[in-house]
Amino acid sequence: MTSVSLPAQAQQALSEFQQYKSWEQRSRLLLRWAEHLEPFPSEAQCETNRVLGCETKVWLTAHQCKGVWHFQASSEARLLRGLLALLLVRINGISATELAQLDVQDWFQQLGLAHQISSSRNNGLNAVIQRIQKLMQAPV
Repeated sequence: MTSVSLPAQAQQALSEFQQYKSWEQRSRLLLRWAEHLEPFPSEAQCETNRVLGCETKVWLTAHQCKGVWHFQASSEARLLRGLLALLLVRINGISATELAQLDVQDWFQQLGLAHQISSSRNNGLNAVIQRIQKLMQAPV
């Protein structure tokens, strides 16, 4: 488990997912969380912002303000949008140092989703995480 503090929205997500024990219930909740993503500008849906390594199209942007990072993402696939929403509520608003300490797999484990994510979706999430790390290393 990581020592990085849990943002309020992430705590809300964790509370919601811990209420459900079955994958069917959690998958419905995951689809509802897809609606939590911020609207992604259509002009940002370009190859420059595309995450390679995902089966479906995924776009990701990042900016840093006052020492914390804010990421925005979207996907063509609703289930993946739900996973992205859960990832972003966990990582948005934390510093690069905190983000480097964060165990994303543990986050999805806490949500009860780690064992239910298919290998292809897991590969896609790993591609998103790698892209996040790359964006954080780029000059601001």
